[in-house]
Amino acid sequence: MSEMTKKTAIISEPAGDERDSAPVETRASISRRQVLRTGMYAGFGTLASAGIAACGGGSDAAAAPASAAPASAAAAAAPDARAEAAKPKVGSIFDFDINAQPAAGTYQVGPLESVYVPMRDGVRIALDIVRPLGDASNTKRGTILMMTRYWRGTKGSTSNSVATAFVPYGYAVVVGDVRGTGASFGVGVHERTRDQTKDFDEVLTWIAAQGWSNGSVVGYGHSSPGNMAEFMAIFGNPALKGIMPESDDYSGYLTIFPNGVPNTVTWPAWSDGIYQQDHNIGGSGVRPVGTGPAAEALLAAAVAEHTAAPLWDGLKQITYIDDQPTTWGGDTIDVGYIQNYVEQVNRSNTPTQYWSGWWDAATPEGSARRFVQMTNPQNVIIGPWPHGYNKPYDPLNPTKTDFLPATPGQKAQVLHFADVCLTGQAAGQQGKVLHYYTLGEGVWKSTSSWPPKAKFNRLYMGSAFRLNSNPEATRGSDSFQVDPELADVANDRWTSTSGTRVNFGDRRQFDAARVAYTSDPLTEDTEITGHPVVHLNVSSTREDGNFFVYLEGVAPDGSSCYLTEGLLRALHRKVDHSSPFAALGPQHSCLKRDAEPLVPGQSAILEFALQPISALLPKGYCVRVVLAGSNKTRFEMVPADGTPPLLNFNRGGGNGCYIDLPIVQR
Repeated sequence: MSEMTKKTAIISEPAGDERDSAPVETRASISRRQVLRTGMYAGFGTLASAGIAACGGGSDAAAAPASAAPASAAAAAAPDARAEAAKPKVGSIFDFDINAQPAAGTYQVGPLESVYVPMRDGVRIALDIVRPLGDASNTKRGTILMMTRYWRGTKGSTSNSVATAFVPYGYAVVVGDVRGTGASFGVGVHERTRDQTKDFDEVLTWIAAQGWSNGSVVGYGHSSPGNMAEFMAIFGNPALKGIMPESDDYSGYLTIFPNGVPNTVTWPAWSDGIYQQDHNIGGSGVRPVGTGPAAEALLAAAVAEHTAAPLWDGLKQITYIDDQPTTWGGDTIDVGYIQNYVEQVNRSNTPTQYWSGWWDAATPEGSARRFVQMTNPQNVIIGPWPHGYNKPYDPLNPTKTDFLPATPGQKAQVLHFADVCLTGQAAGQQGKVLHYYTLGEGVWKSTSSWPPKAKFNRLYMGSAFRLNSNPEATRGSDSFQVDPELADVANDRWTSTSGTRVNFGDRRQFDAARVAYTSDPLTEDTEITGHPVVHLNVSSTREDGNFFVYLEGVAPDGSSCYLTEGLLRALHRKVDHSSPFAALGPQHSCLKRDAEPLVPGQSAILEFALQPISALLPKGYCVRVVLAGSNKTRFEMVPADGTPPLLNFNRGGGNGCYIDLPIVQR
């Protein structure tokens, strides 16, 4: 297959009986999607970050499953094969067409209606409803539902971007303020409390009962609203036909305290922003339900109930994943994240299309965890994106701009999935497929299992700061004085929630201030796909500390580019061998009972996986591993007081420092 064919291929689900642990690069040929019956939206932070995202969908052909019989055999087996072939083809929730383009919508956006809907306890939830212009009160349509904590709209606005995007394609759109936010009543002491998420179930039931609803709903959201969409699936509500979350976090602890390392820069600022919103501070304020003095009075009454303490007041009390902040009513951090509700999602069997990017905080790891742990039908997509999908980035090809799918193609994917779900075609479709983009190569691939089949190549950290294929017989160590002032670039993966363009640049100056080990030049093109795993044999002068490991590629001219990173707080170094994610590398429970402080001066083993990646390093490049003990740009210094640690990285022998790289044979 030519390189051009690879880059423009349509990737579809591997056949059910032929799915195994090996990567499957199915590039079936199906025609371009042109039939547009209904439609969808993109998002506030990804697909719509470059503007309103309107998507086309539907399909006039579907990828043939790998197990399909030849046409002649099918005709012999079925007397009425021609009549059968004339039936409309069933769209697949697993389709991924990097060339799909949305057609123009055929409906005008109708007027916005705001209503309060009472919940089981009397708390009123503010909803906006928008349908196509000219619809009668009983014109039945499928619905796109988004619940948000970022205001469903601003005062004085007459529509919302979700409606502008979806309604032209024949959908009804409902956007709601989550309990304790916006114009809704009630209180939410942290993100996605049990009361808040139970509301989503009741809103689904309310939509299905309306005269304009055909009884089918798809949940959608990007970032925090994506979390809301995932929680819609835990109740088994028959109205919910699918969910389309994007760039939301699987585990709050994984994102805010990755392996226990506290991100004390991004999240206090975010906490302050949502606290202001919840108290209707900023801009023109949230859209009231209705107009006039009565509506303003209701809004004031709703905001008066938003009495929760700032989120950071709780987050800053967390060291362990089972900590219960005093402001959260006894809850732990992951009560508000879908990782705690896997069994419920699996029982619901809700079809899911999930998007994430290699450069978006810990969402690549979250994507892998979903894929490993959840059994509901899944179409998972990991691309060359940060939090905003209109800002792709390939550090191995930093001048590249022609990434596929571009924003219109992304819209078309989401529309197609929504269309398949809301027209009933998704019923009975099972399995899961993960589509991922290989950096440097510029090729999309798919697999029915993660991580893909790879052979680990171990590189040992040796003398003269070399990475070697074999351990050195002579033992030694490299000392490093942790500097609390060392920082990373401003536009890193951990700040991509701000919508900035990620750019790590040339890392040579960064590397020179840390401990960097470099391999000999590669003798062939080398694909790293999966979770690199690092094994550190260290001693420290302090009882705790943060450890950062960066994987880079070094070009023949000496420039160094970022590929991925991992981090671990030493306190949480105990490996959890019972973790459901053990296939992704060494896992750490981060529970209080498993804490293991360092003993100053004594060697300890720290093993952890880096964020997953897929990258093709060209022949002649070198591999570089960079070690550090601080990152002022995002993370709190540990220990926070006293003399910074002096670290010794021990090398030599089979138990020295090394990294295992997942190499895919080509």
